Amino acid sequence: MTQKIRNFSYLVKEYDATIAFFTNKLGFTLLSDVDLGGGKRWVQLQPDGASEFALALTLADTPDQQQAVGKQAGDAVLMILQTDNFQRDYALMLNAGIVFNETPRIEPYGMVAVFEDLYGNLWDLLEPNS
Repeated sequence: MTQKIRNFSYLVKEYDATIAFFTNKLGFTLLSDVDLGGGKRWVQLQPDGASEFALALTLADTPDQQQAVGKQAGDAVLMILQTDNFQRDYALMLNAGIVFNETPRIEPYGMVAVFEDLYGNLWDLLEPNS
């Protein structure tokens, strides 16, 4: 049997601002944006160079979902955005207005810095060792 995680359901307040953030500020590719009716859309976004993983935007429309927007992992890092060139992407993200919560640091596993997405979820930008 072969299995893989294809999508991660990412709670959003609204679609268009989220698409703009990920495509304009992080360089993600918009894979799909299909109207499902009733205000729902099937939207998938994928990091540049990725081939098997995408964010599937989920419009937060219940009170529990609305409270979870921006806190999907509590106060922990929600996602790790891996790069092959930390310095390049760090500079690009700073220039795009991405908020970093710390200066880059070297850990045993690589160069890393925590940043926030448009809703306040925490992400790591990571260039792993080898």
